[in-house]
Amino acid sequence: MRRLLVGLALAALAAPLPAQQYPSKPIRIVNAFPPGGPSDLLARMVAQKLQEAWGQPVIVEPKTGAAGNIGMEFIAKSPADGYTLGIGPAGNLVVNPHIFAKLPYEPFTDFAPVTLVATVENVLVVHPEVPAKNVQELVALARAKPGTLNFASPGSGSQAHLAGELLKSMTGIDLVHVPYKGTGPALNDLMGGQVAMMFAQMSSALPHVRAGRLRALGVASPRRSTAAPDIPTVAEQGLAGFEAVSWYALIAPAGTPPGIVDKVQQTVARALQLPDAHERLAGLGAEPVGSTPAELAARMRTESARWAQVVKAAGIKAD
Repeated sequence: MRRLLVGLALAALAAPLPAQQYPSKPIRIVNAFPPGGPSDLLARMVAQKLQEAWGQPVIVEPKTGAAGNIGMEFIAKSPADGYTLGIGPAGNLVVNPHIFAKLPYEPFTDFAPVTLVATVENVLVVHPEVPAKNVQELVALARAKPGTLNFASPGSGSQAHLAGELLKSMTGIDLVHVPYKGTGPALNDLMGGQVAMMFAQMSSALPHVRAGRLRALGVASPRRSTAAPDIPTVAEQGLAGFEAVSWYALIAPAGTPPGIVDKVQQTVARALQLPDAHERLAGLGAEPVGSTPAELAARMRTESARWAQVVKAAGIKAD
């Protein structure tokens, strides 16, 4: 018996750790939103980099619907073995729990944070006929005409909606929210003059700003955008601390072995520093991050608390 126990102990010590064996078969990255959007493009970039690094197929699998909640539930209920990963947008991880009465997943218990892949800048844009050349002038205009200025968003609870509500709460102005079904229709009506303003992702808005169809007033990031360094931040125009940045994280089902999580994080972080990754992200108006799992978890907690206050003050509920 003693020999058997010793033999088993030695075998256990000699056996490769899960992270050393991983990956030994194809991996899938679940995207909860339709193809062509930021989450899909980032998922495909990450998949390509993991495949190049490990020599195993990495496929992007769409699981769309219900504002991304179907895909997020699928990730949460997948085997925690490292072979199912997912792209988690900020909205699904730190906003949806506050605007949906019930979710089929719990961000802080059902997922293992892996790494923050990238942040995407948002910019405050107005129709050219709006008589405001900067954020301070816009705030003064809204105060002079309360309830007459409206702002568009791709939908209730979106980052653009929350950014508008944050602007209202920090300045005390009265703006009317006009939700649309997607960024495209919202931008079209903004350029057509049906709405006055909106926060939009830099990659979507900047071409229209450069063409003169929209005017950019401020970037909703802590720093000026490398894509448009001439546009000041909202914060430097008198609203210190204003930040409404979209971001996308790589997540895994809760219970995924830490060694595997760390291996994925380290591989992705290295890949994000490559010149071609920087170039692809710049085309999306995105900045690479590659944070540790602990840093991502801390960001989720901080932003969940911050946006919970904005959601509660504005009375935002899911459509």
